[in-house]
Amino acid sequence: MRNIAFATTLFAFIAVGIAQEAGAREIERRSPGSWGNSPHCLTANDLSIATGRPSQVLMSNGSVHVPVWSLSGGTVGQSVAGLVGSLPSGCAAVKVEIVVTTTDAATSPDFADVYRVHLAQMVDGAPFTARYHLGHPVRTALPAAPLHSRTILLESHYPVQSGAPLWVRIQREPGDPGDTFLQPTGLALVKVTPIAAPAKPHVVQDVKGYNSWPMIQAVGKKLVCVYGRGKGHTIADDDRAVYARTSTDGGKTWTPETVVGNAPSYGEVAVGKGLDSAGAMLLWVRRIGKGEWHHDLYRTTDGATFTLVTTPKLAVKPMQITDVFAVPKVGLMALWFAGDYGDKPTNAWGTVTSSDDGATWTQTTVESGLTKADWPTEPSAVYLGDSKILVIARTETGPSQWQIVSTDYGATWKRAPTNIGDVAGSTPSLILDAKTGLLSNYYYYRGKGFLRRRVVDPRSIFDHPDSWPAAETVAIGSTSAWDSGNANATVIGDTHYVSFYSGKAPDTAILVSVLPAPDADAGATLPERSKNTSN
Repeated sequence: MRNIAFATTLFAFIAVGIAQEAGAREIERRSPGSWGNSPHCLTANDLSIATGRPSQVLMSNGSVHVPVWSLSGGTVGQSVAGLVGSLPSGCAAVKVEIVVTTTDAATSPDFADVYRVHLAQMVDGAPFTARYHLGHPVRTALPAAPLHSRTILLESHYPVQSGAPLWVRIQREPGDPGDTFLQPTGLALVKVTPIAAPAKPHVVQDVKGYNSWPMIQAVGKKLVCVYGRGKGHTIADDDRAVYARTSTDGGKTWTPETVVGNAPSYGEVAVGKGLDSAGAMLLWVRRIGKGEWHHDLYRTTDGATFTLVTTPKLAVKPMQITDVFAVPKVGLMALWFAGDYGDKPTNAWGTVTSSDDGATWTQTTVESGLTKADWPTEPSAVYLGDSKILVIARTETGPSQWQIVSTDYGATWKRAPTNIGDVAGSTPSLILDAKTGLLSNYYYYRGKGFLRRRVVDPRSIFDHPDSWPAAETVAIGSTSAWDSGNANATVIGDTHYVSFYSGKAPDTAILVSVLPAPDADAGATLPERSKNTSN
């Protein structure tokens, strides 16, 4: 790559990078607790070889020379590393981005490359390996022409201790199946940006016990949060019941707890919510006991009194029936999934629909005989208009969430993996903002303790499920893997409310994060960013 002539000046090179990082800056601008400091930048001259044999070279044109590290598209194990001397006081975390480019004429969006970051902090009194973090592989499409740069977000939230040096290692992953570009790429810059902690969520319920698996729904201007409580992470024990509280001040305070379901000898869990045509809340409650397995549908207009609507008898017994949403020409729709979480091909998913506001339901199986690896679970769906439905579903084995789409009001469906890989038992929850048309995907990264959001113009990913933009961390919770998670979101006006649970067994709490909806300016950059940034 040394002395390769290129047709633009260094100023054009930098300008392209600035334009492409606009989307990443938009994440920082709208993230709760974004740090105002400038990023700490490590140029190629600040980095050295960590593993393998990458080479430092120059991209040159006349008297303009840009130093980069050449990372092979065919040799596994090449990486470079450097140190950020110290981080400012008050810094709670950092995000890490890289600027890469290529001079190869073969570059095209038909190809992609994969990078990941390794991070550690040198904190007094502890081994420098104690805070080691291995980032997820991040796959990005290459630009349409040589000499264009890309700013790629590799980590959106790595917790740090201010004042301590930060070690950063950048590695290309040509052995990853997602890296399809066989030519070298040039790493020009590493940017480490300090960020403050996200806003703390409001507490809905934190009495002793395993408060878990919340559902939150706006009924007019009122928030209704429904959740279960038992003695642990169980679904069928008789001690597990379903409760509700309401808030009229944006989740700051909540009314006393009321009981939704507490049938003797049954364990009950809220599994889906939505609205009927009159604006009343519908709630699916799974009830297990006495060798029986039911899904009860409740209705409420005030969030305090819940009336049983129906307990449909379905040919395929769902593990869960999920959130209810309206679809023109259909009525109400909810997705379900069924299976035993085993590795045998016994799993299925499909829809239930109602043309009479939930009084009766018709079940349709879309896919059956699925292995655990191909099984979409705990889906969240939105109707986009023009007969289109978009669904994001959890994966039980990885490596990424599923995207499922329909172009005919749910008559037929197409399923494909996404590039959303920062997940572990991560239940998605979608919000489509009517004002901007932007789609927010909320999910909790179990084991890491991060509530995350990805924002996109759905038109850019409907046919390109591997082009979701980068994630932002919007709240922090427990890192106890199965004692936290299950994001569920709703919207009132320009504000999103996202419930989740967090703690450590036997005691966990129900929380709700309050977030501004992404504004229209975000939509101007998101489609371009979604082509270039993943994970």
